[in-house]
Amino acid sequence: MSRCVIISACPVSPELTKALRPDDFIIACDAGYRNCAPLGCRPNIIVGDFDTAPCPEQQDDDIVVLPHVKDDTDTEYAAKLASEKGFDEVLLLGGLGGKRIEHTLANLCTGLGLEQRGVRATLLDEYSRITFVMPGETRRYPKENYFFFSVFPMEGRAEGVSEHGSFYELDDAQLTAGYPLGISNEYAEGSDCITIATRTGALVVVETLADNT
Repeated sequence: MSRCVIISACPVSPELTKALRPDDFIIACDAGYRNCAPLGCRPNIIVGDFDTAPCPEQQDDDIVVLPHVKDDTDTEYAAKLASEKGFDEVLLLGGLGGKRIEHTLANLCTGLGLEQRGVRATLLDEYSRITFVMPGETRRYPKENYFFFSVFPMEGRAEGVSEHGSFYELDDAQLTAGYPLGISNEYAEGSDCITIATRTGALVVVETLADNT
């Protein structure tokens, strides 16, 4: 099945166009539809309460107007919609940075929620890529263009954490929200892959370019 791309309202650059695929199904969230132009794409569906941008003109069945008073953020609604449509992979663009840090934090939670529903989630901007490792899972991260490699306990505590192929390795470690043990690691000399595993507690993995300092 094709991948779902959710486009939110944080600033994006045309550089992220290379992350898109021709068969992506695109959901734009509220003012996120404005990001489709620099990305050279057209949304299949637009969802939002349109409190930050006017409702655009599209076919009626291409727009989902949400109430202003609701529990879900527009991006969370889009994530649930992608899950309901049966997508097993979601890429979130325009979900990191911007003027309101709470939206970035909320989008990290949305990514975790997707993973808990069995949907592989990735958040991407021009400098970083964010993914998740779920309890009982082992993930491999082949060396690409990213330099720094950080791991945080997404649910406050993670136990039985192993990290191999990095400069600072972990074996059966415990990570807690009160101590950022896993920040700014690097690939070990000669290593072309980092392997991450966790026994209990979900992890969020942040890969960052070397020049983003």
